[in-house]
Amino acid sequence: MSPILTFGPEGDEWRYDRDTKCYDLSRGVSSPRFTVRATRGPAGTSVTLAPTLSALVVVDMQNFFLHPRCADHPTGLVAVERTLEVVKKCREIDVKIIWLNWGLNDGDLTTMPAATQRSFSNSLITPPSDKRLARYGFGSDMGDGRGRLLMEGSWNARLYDSLQDICRPDSDVFCNKNRISGLWHSEAPLAKALAAGGYRTLLFAGVNTDQCVLGTLADAYYQGWDCIMVEDCCATTTPGGQDVTVYNARGYGMVVDSKTVAEGVLE
Repeated sequence: MSPILTFGPEGDEWRYDRDTKCYDLSRGVSSPRFTVRATRGPAGTSVTLAPTLSALVVVDMQNFFLHPRCADHPTGLVAVERTLEVVKKCREIDVKIIWLNWGLNDGDLTTMPAATQRSFSNSLITPPSDKRLARYGFGSDMGDGRGRLLMEGSWNARLYDSLQDICRPDSDVFCNKNRISGLWHSEAPLAKALAAGGYRTLLFAGVNTDQCVLGTLADAYYQGWDCIMVEDCCATTTPGGQDVTVYNARGYGMVVDSKTVAEGVLE
C-alpha cells in the first residue's frame, strides 16, 4: 500500500504521507513551503502549506471585545500577545494578514435579524452590574467617547491598541462583517477578498473562540477552505468554551499554536 494518501479533487487535493505524518496542503507549489507541527491529533503530525496560498484571519480583536473600557477579557489579552508573535512570523514568510471585524453601517441595522440583535442587547433585558459591559444593541451610543456599538469607524470597533499599532493599511486586508460569521454569504467582504487573493489555506486567530472565530472557521470549512486554528491566539469568556472548540477544530482541519508557528520551517 502506498504511503501517500490523497484527499480532495484533482488540482485542489491534500496529500498525506503516512511515514512522515505530514499533510501537504501546498497544491503543487514547490517553493516556498512552510511546515508547522500540529498541537492536536496524533503525535508527530505536521502540516505543510504554501505561503502564497495562505492567509492569517484575525477575528474580532477589537476594543469592544478586549479593551478594559469595554470588556473584561484577560485570556483575550493574552491571546493578543500570542497573535502579535504570529503576525510577525506570517509577515516574515509572506502569509497575508486579514483583519476581520464587526463594522456596521446604518443599512445593516435595518436588516439585522432579531436573534442577532438580541445577542448584543442583553442589557435591555437584564441591567448590567458593570456599565463597561452594558450592551444596549447595535448602533447604540456606548458613552464615554467609545462611540456607537460596533459601528464602522467607532472607537469601540477599532482594532485593539497593540494590534492597531502593527497593522499595515497599505498591505494588509481589512474586512468588515455584519454577522457572527464573516463568511455567511458569498458576497461578504471576506469571501470576496479570499477569492481575489486566491487563498486556499486559512489560519485563524481571534475572539471569541466558540463564537465568531468558530462561526467563520466552520463556514470556511463548509465552503472548502483549509482551516488551521492557532489555538493560543484564540480566547473566549465562555466557561469550557475554549477546550471544546479547540477539540472540535481538529475535525474541521488542523490545530497549531504560536510556538509551533514560530518554530516552523520555510523551504
